[in-house]
Amino acid sequence: MTKIGIVISTTRDARFADKPAAWLLALAQARGDFEYELVDLRDHPLPFFYEAASSMATPSEDPEGQRWERRVAEFDGFIFVTAEYNHGPSAAMKNALDYAYPAWNRKPVAFFGYGGVGAARAVEQLRLVASALEMMTVPFGVHLQGGDFMAAWKGGKPLEDFPQLVPAANRMLDQLAWWVRTLNAGRYAPV
Repeated sequence: MTKIGIVISTTRDARFADKPAAWLLALAQARGDFEYELVDLRDHPLPFFYEAASSMATPSEDPEGQRWERRVAEFDGFIFVTAEYNHGPSAAMKNALDYAYPAWNRKPVAFFGYGGVGAARAVEQLRLVASALEMMTVPFGVHLQGGDFMAAWKGGKPLEDFPQLVPAANRMLDQLAWWVRTLNAGRYAPV
């Protein structure tokens, strides 16, 4: 069955990411179109990238890097659940992207950003990196921002209390599904 990885892209103990990731997983699984699975970067303690060359041309020599690349290769598409740190994605996320170049190729990725501006700047940076990894970025995403983010983070409100997230998530998931099917059909065709 086609598998989509929902990547929790922060590793801090005090992270908020678990809440939107769980909400999105439940919504996605209810669709019944693909198999969706959480992928937590905490479960992959990658060292900072220090390989002899880019993973584009040289396989990782690090055992955890090799394990991570095999994990990424299991999926046909991804959703990155991301915070914004100083106008960008977390260092853990960027590092994870650098370790698995071939496994990301020709796969679509969508984004669920959260924070003061819905992680819009982090998502834009991730779009650039994903493009360099030969991924297709889905145009629509989900952004939990401003007062809604503060109510969920500090106030403990469940994401179900923000009905505007559902149509945004469904539109993103519809686009992701189309791209998954399209890219799966052509991923192994000769270039």
